Amino acid sequence: MTLLIIGVLLWVLLHLLPTLGTGSRQLLLDRLGTKAYRGIFSAAIVGGLVLIVIGWRATPEHYLYVLPAWSRTAGFALMIVSFVLLGVTHYRSVIKRYVRHPMLLGVVAWAASHLLTNGTTRALILFGGLGFWALLEILLINRRDGGYVKPETPGPSAELKGLFISAIVFFVVLMLHPYFTGVTPIPR
Repeated sequence: MTLLIIGVLLWVLLHLLPTLGTGSRQLLLDRLGTKAYRGIFSAAIVGGLVLIVIGWRATPEHYLYVLPAWSRTAGFALMIVSFVLLGVTHYRSVIKRYVRHPMLLGVVAWAASHLLTNGTTRALILFGGLGFWALLEILLINRRDGGYVKPETPGPSAELKGLFISAIVFFVVLMLHPYFTGVTPIPR
């Protein structure tokens, strides 16, 4: 469990650095240079992910709660929302007129989905930790950046193309999920 906690903390702290420590970040950029900073930052993120994976596999499943059967369907629906929000990050969309941080909100939906279907301590650490980070990041960025300038609305074809790509990615992840996790996310 310790490796999982360290991995999640490393991920959270590294991602909060640009938001909270703009002075510290700039100091590191000045001292190291852009390429070195990005290389070290990327290596640290990958290190955090490795710790998360190793920690997840090494942590036994201790159930904290068991939810009713309908929570799997709700979790599945939240995953669809999550993939739409994560996809919207990469293309112009009407959704961006109403959602300022689609990627972070997508992480929140992803985390909530997994907490609705996994009542273990390790799930609470991973999904709860990353969901909390995403919510905190949204609040901190909003406070730092002030008002939100809404982007222009794209045409219907651009919107449909983006949603179609998000649907394909969702389907691929849905099919591969059992091979990576040993669990099928499709509710029964």
